Amino acid sequence: MTPQEHLEVFGTVDGELKIGGMPVGRLAARVGSTPFFAYDRGLLDDRVHRLRGALPTRVELSYAMKANPMPAVVQHLARRVDRIDVASGLELRTALDTPIRPERVSFAGPGKTPAEIRQAVAAGVIVEVESPTELGRVLRAGDELGEVPHVAVRVNPDFAVKGSGMRMGGGPQQFGMDAEIIPDVLREYADSGIDLLGFHVFAGSQNLDAETIAVAQRRTVDLVSRLAEHIGSPVRYVNLGGGFGIPYTAKDRPLELDVVAQSLHELVDGPMAERLPDAVPVIELGRYLVGECGIYVTRVLDRKVSRGTTYLVVDGGMHHQLAASGNFGQAIRRNYPLVVGTRADDEPAETVDVVGCLCTPLDLLGDDVDLPPAQLDDLIVVFQQGAYGLTASPTAFLGHPAPAEVLV
Repeated sequence: MTPQEHLEVFGTVDGELKIGGMPVGRLAARVGSTPFFAYDRGLLDDRVHRLRGALPTRVELSYAMKANPMPAVVQHLARRVDRIDVASGLELRTALDTPIRPERVSFAGPGKTPAEIRQAVAAGVIVEVESPTELGRVLRAGDELGEVPHVAVRVNPDFAVKGSGMRMGGGPQQFGMDAEIIPDVLREYADSGIDLLGFHVFAGSQNLDAETIAVAQRRTVDLVSRLAEHIGSPVRYVNLGGGFGIPYTAKDRPLELDVVAQSLHELVDGPMAERLPDAVPVIELGRYLVGECGIYVTRVLDRKVSRGTTYLVVDGGMHHQLAASGNFGQAIRRNYPLVVGTRADDEPAETVDVVGCLCTPLDLLGDDVDLPPAQLDDLIVVFQQGAYGLTASPTAFLGHPAPAEVLV
């Protein structure tokens, strides 16, 4: 999507970008300082509403908190989704402080500490085990606490998803247990006393191709159906993962949600109903839920020309938004969409580099960007900032203050 398309989503008033109905300059004054992240609750609600309208009613929606663990965002979504997925003890505590019931919280991710596993078992959440070692630790925690652990097995599938921003299944992976060893693991722990609910398969993230996602979901159901033959009780939980992408660059086109939804309707009403009739299908989304609702706002501190290149030096940068600088797994750096928020209606009239305040040339938010002429104290706004922003960035680098976060 282009910056202009994002401006149409958020809107403008008197030449300024709006978020939550408020001009960005006024919001900056209320926050009291820049940089800051702002998230639009109306856009969050719109995204959940669209998903609910498209997906089968049997499918439950889980929020992957790792995308944005800001407590206000989590509390807001907890009243609108069916489940929450966490990836650390701190995220678990945040989830348990919401209206979501513990049995609707799942804890995934490699390298859970014994203390985190004990905390999860004590709380009664679903522990999605990633290895036989983790499964053994879950059992010990259950014995010590006198609790029956609720468990799902995370599977490293025997297929890969093409076109994902990050591949998280197929081949050797640190995520989950290889599909081919799971029957033996299930036999070994058949009489261990755990409450084995089912399986979690997450094959990849940030995918914009609807048919690829649909194929991955169909193959996931086929795989889980085969693994279900090795469980002594009906499968009650199938986490199909997510992987729904959002468009970060002008060349990216939004995911065709209706195509994914139609395939999912056919899958849920067909093979899942026939082969896994007791299973609750779960779609786990993070970036797709929150990514497009947020902006990052930073102020122009300096305007300088060096050998023909104009630089806008801002008070933010990669220490707050590592991904926008191209340093969060991108093979090729591309600009995130950005605008001069205080001159949003002005036509582009110059080409500039937007750079941060850190002592590294990697601190680049915009490379050869066409913008209206920006002056000192103008606000630069970067879009697609609702996911993997502040908590995915090296905030301690050079000791600059942490940015604020607001839900408006």
